Parts: sequence; structure tokens; C-alpha cells
Amino acid sequence: MKIYRYAILLIIGVFLFQGSISQVQAREIWSCEQAESWYSIQPWIFGCNFIPSTAINQLEMWQEDTFDPETIDRELGYAEKLGFNSVRVYLHYLVWTRNSKRFKERINEYLKIADSHNIKTIFVLFDDCWNGYPNLGKQPDPKPGLHNSGWVQCPGQEQVTQVALFPVFRAYTKDIIASFRNDERILLWDLYNEPGNTNHGRETLPLLKGVFQWAFEENPSQPVSSGVWGPLKDRPELNKFQLTNSDIITFHVYEDVEDSKSVIDTLKTYNRPMICTEYMRRPVNTFKNHMPIFLKENIGCLNWGLVSGKTQTIYPWETWQKPYDHEPEIWFHDIFKSDGTPYSKKEIKFIKKMIKSAR
Repeated sequence: MKIYRYAILLIIGVFLFQGSISQVQAREIWSCEQAESWYSIQPWIFGCNFIPSTAINQLEMWQEDTFDPETIDRELGYAEKLGFNSVRVYLHYLVWTRNSKRFKERINEYLKIADSHNIKTIFVLFDDCWNGYPNLGKQPDPKPGLHNSGWVQCPGQEQVTQVALFPVFRAYTKDIIASFRNDERILLWDLYNEPGNTNHGRETLPLLKGVFQWAFEENPSQPVSSGVWGPLKDRPELNKFQLTNSDIITFHVYEDVEDSKSVIDTLKTYNRPMICTEYMRRPVNTFKNHMPIFLKENIGCLNWGLVSGKTQTIYPWETWQKPYDHEPEIWFHDIFKSDGTPYSKKEIKFIKKMIKSAR
């Protein structure tokens, strides 16, 4: 059954790839000057990682039966009122294999909604985090009290090293970027989230290199990047490739202030604009102790989570070992309840104050 599935995906990829071949000339990584020129005309980039509260993972967000523009519109409205100008959103290649044309139509519908709220989007194409066996169709219900119980990897635990599937991943990457490479509603392409996570290690490197090559072949007007994460001494091959091939440096920090400052100081040596595409885990890493740092250093920042929902990221990582049987007093991620009520009015007031001071 597994071999049959891979064969079908390969046939789909080769077929669809014929329609995604473009005649544009591949570009190289931007110079530091080009990167600075792009960054200099942006407002302070501030926002969050977004998935509607009605979706447990990327598949449920984007599949036709569960795509929920009404909730997306309402919840991006919460983000707009808060002052956010950007969100980071994950895609998934399996939805593309089902029907690439319809998938791109839903992406465009999403972008229209985000644009109506004056929000630009960072799209993530691949991801090594969490459950390694994604499947199309009905997604599982959340497991009670468990952080991110249904999130899925893209492409998957075994598919990362399936070279026979690379034509599918190539076609997906090139088709998505070619379709939106000049779309001003897209802020940045985040090609691969946390490569090497979930015990992948360096085995992700060949696919990571391929994704960057395929992206550059489509010559996007938007910058491309892949964020480094965790201790910078870990995964040296992956980190080096990400940092030396990204137009804009992106990174994740979830530890305390001193650790975050150390990461920032190290990344400054690359002389490129920086965006922190994931941060904020209460009570260690908060808006109050990190936003002033990002603003002072002119670093864009997007926290994890907007509205509490099926991802259940109000629960901490420790629930992977022992799920909670109650709502935590201190939320781990997220800002609003599903009805738009803030988790903390004091926190909302602080966020708005910081955004106002940046204008």
C-alpha cells in the first residue's frame, strides 16, 4: 500500500509539473544591500503564527471540506484590531496533490481576506514538526489537554528522505511560488520550518537544499528564508545552509531574555535584516520581556498563536508527557478566546502600546 501511494504521488507530481514549468530566469540570494533595501521600506513587522481555531492542523485549514473563510475573516479581524500587520501560515503539499488549481484558489481567497484586514502573509511550504504521518481526509479530533495533538509534518517522517518523491515536492514548490511570486500580499516565503526537528537531524538537508533551489528557479520578488531554531550550536550543517542561503535571516526563540539576546547577537554577524518568526511561551518568554528587545533591534516578530482552538496551544509542551485535565491558569500560547475575549486585557494594552510606539 505504501509503495502504491508513493507511485501515485510520483505520477501526480510529474503530470502537474508539466504545467508549472516557467520561463523565468532563476535568481540568486539577495545581496545584503538588496535585503536592507527591501526591509527599509517595510513597517515594523509584527504579528503572529495563524491557524483558524476550527482547524487542528494545516490539512484541516486548507482542505476543501473544512476550509473556513468565515472564521479566518473573523479571527484576522481580531489581529487587525490589535495592530498586527503580518501573519505566518502553513501550507501542505498533500492538499496540492489532491487538486492544485482548487488549492491555489483557496490560497487566493485567504489572501483576499488577509489583505482586507491590512495583513501580509508569510507562507511556510515544508515543516519537520510533530506527527510524521499526514493523510488527507477527515483529521483527528483534539486529544484532551494535549498541546498541538494533531499537527502534522510536511512532507512526513519517511517522505523527507524519499528521493523518488522529490519531483512531487519540486512541482509543488515551483507551482505555488510561480503562481504568487509577484503577489504583494505575500511578505516572505518561509521555505522550511525547523528542518531537522522530530529526530530528522541532517537527513533533511538534501530536501532543504532542493527546496531553496526550486524556489530561486521561480525568481520570486519576495524574499525567501528558512528559520534557525533551538541552540545554534546544534545541527551545524542545516544552520549554515539556512543562514547562508536566506535573503532575510529568520529565527525562533522560546527561551529567556538572555538566551534570546545571545541568539540575536550571533545572527547580527550576517549583516542582514532579521525577523523572529516564532516566540512567546508564557511565563518564560512573553510579549512584555521580548517586544522591547525586538523593537530596539529593529527585528520583526511573530508570536505563536492567535485564537485558542483545536490546536490547544494554550497547554504547555510538558503535556506531551502528561496531558492536563484542566485549563492552565497561565496560557502557554495564544491571545484570544474564540469569541474574541482576550486572555489578558493587560497584555493587550501592552501590545498596542508597543505597536503605537513603533509608528
